[in-house]
Amino acid sequence: MKVLFDYQIFSMQKYGGISRYYIELMQEYKKLGQEFELPMYFSNNMYLSDIKNIYKYKDCRVLNKLSKVISKITSKNHLSEGEYDIFHPTYYDPYFISLAKKPYVITVYDLIHEKFENMDNPKDLTLQWKKESILGASRVLAISENTKKDIIDFYGIDKHKIDVIYLASSLKKTQTLLKINIPGKYLLFVGNRGKYKNFNKFIEAVAPLLKEDKELYVVCAGGGMFNDEEVSEFHHLKINNKVIFIDINNKILAYLYQNALLFVFPSLYEGFGIPILEAMNCDCPVALSATSSLLEIGGAAAIYFNPESIESIYIVIKDTIYNKEKLNKLMELGKNRRNKFSWKSTAEKTLESYRKAL
Repeated sequence: MKVLFDYQIFSMQKYGGISRYYIELMQEYKKLGQEFELPMYFSNNMYLSDIKNIYKYKDCRVLNKLSKVISKITSKNHLSEGEYDIFHPTYYDPYFISLAKKPYVITVYDLIHEKFENMDNPKDLTLQWKKESILGASRVLAISENTKKDIIDFYGIDKHKIDVIYLASSLKKTQTLLKINIPGKYLLFVGNRGKYKNFNKFIEAVAPLLKEDKELYVVCAGGGMFNDEEVSEFHHLKINNKVIFIDINNKILAYLYQNALLFVFPSLYEGFGIPILEAMNCDCPVALSATSSLLEIGGAAAIYFNPESIESIYIVIKDTIYNKEKLNKLMELGKNRRNKFSWKSTAEKTLESYRKAL
């Protein structure tokens, strides 16, 4: 069985969880001796060099567009030639449906576009594309039971056509003492802060703690520098010197997790929640929203709050960070929980889905 992947996500993301997922999948296929092909030669994705030689170019709008056009043409040619057994597109553009000569499977990462339609750019075709790609697939891969339920609810897909395949995390603790300036005591927030990520409500909830405890800070890892609205809000809450942004790579991210007092994930919705496993892999206690897939992935190894309630976020975090016994227990529970997820298992179960599609 030969698997064909396409260019899509690697033209969209320089970094990012979805492109990381496909790289991990392909790396595991190599270990398993599974034949696959990714016909792509131009990309600025930072992970692609892990699996193949790739030409990186100057990052600008014209070259980005040209690279995408060339990659799409290359994928179309491979689809038309039909020298593969199963096709696994990496995102939702249905350009391949009229070209694919063999069955295809589609991975659904979440239903954010469906649940938060008002956040979309009117020119964004993702929702339309996604529906077409899902309905035409031989198998649909959902990254959590919650995502499977959402797919059924929104698209009426037969539950027997959907395979739930969990993701994992390869992030590990670093033994290197990094020369970065971080507080001795901080809550960690990772990734994008806009919209459904619920960062504003989280900050409002912890502001009293930051003002009461002179040693306590919030560190925001990645997600871009603070915008004017965020800076204004920090000033309004009188915590502008207590919230710190740090740009990250994998070593810095691991270092931030392993030195954090608590990782807080206040998102209103997630399809899976890889940062949960990243934190657990780095022995960092975890506090999560009691919503969507987060309960499913965190299990009994996390504490939970109502993400819509500032009071709930405040109480849960306060009751945890000043209780060393609770923090140590969460850390130990996380060590056990993380062992339930591996990229090897993700790859093996994905191959099983391909076989069902043939």
